[in-house]
Amino acid sequence: MKEQLLAYAKETYQTNPDYPFQRYPTCAALRHTDNRKIYGMFMDVQRKKLGLADKPDEYVDILNIKIDSDLKMMLVGQKGIQSAYHMHAGSWITILLDGTVSLEQILPLLDMSYELTSSKSKSKNGKPHNPNWIVPANPKYYDIENAIAEGDGTFIWKQSNSIFVGDMVYLYVTAPVSAIRYECKVLEVDIPYPYADENVSMKKVMKLRLLNTFDKDAFSIHVLKSHGVTTVRGPRSVPSSLLHEIKQYVTV
Repeated sequence: MKEQLLAYAKETYQTNPDYPFQRYPTCAALRHTDNRKIYGMFMDVQRKKLGLADKPDEYVDILNIKIDSDLKMMLVGQKGIQSAYHMHAGSWITILLDGTVSLEQILPLLDMSYELTSSKSKSKNGKPHNPNWIVPANPKYYDIENAIAEGDGTFIWKQSNSIFVGDMVYLYVTAPVSAIRYECKVLEVDIPYPYADENVSMKKVMKLRLLNTFDKDAFSIHVLKSHGVTTVRGPRSVPSSLLHEIKQYVTV
């Protein structure tokens, strides 16, 4: 799995790993080409150092990445995911690369780490900030479809640090809908909104304007998978091929 992730970083971000610790030659860092910030760190450690009781003396590959702090609250404690080992625990997590967590689960989180550590004016390949985002909306926690139907066309939504005024947000309604349903434009960001319950925690929100509503079948998870989007667990950029298809759909 480590080799698959290294290949993905090479193909997607043109990242070649470097090995910053002479004493630990297997530790591989993934860095941005412009700001040199680390967005991923591969290590191999003894399982007992991760608090794993089974086969404690065996070594296991791990990946440390940075994610949204609110998403971290949801992920840490799930099998194969814990607070970061030898990284800043406040915003980093450790993922076991022993098959406990699937590659399909890890790739969107690696994308998020890349976005969170990028220069604000830069994104993949040194190009300008990607202004198009897929953002999940879980109907188990909030009836977004009913709220939009009864609203005046604007509403607030939990904000990611990487999203700015003028960006486009495509709200992906999770299971059982499993489809992008709404195209929105970001009108305002960094609105203080401290809130927490057993399901959701947030510190700030953004104000969105609804532009378009899509049929449930138009951009279902099956369509998204054909563009390389296998899961939507947190805010992530829209692949260019999917964005092109969305724009074609809107103009028809």
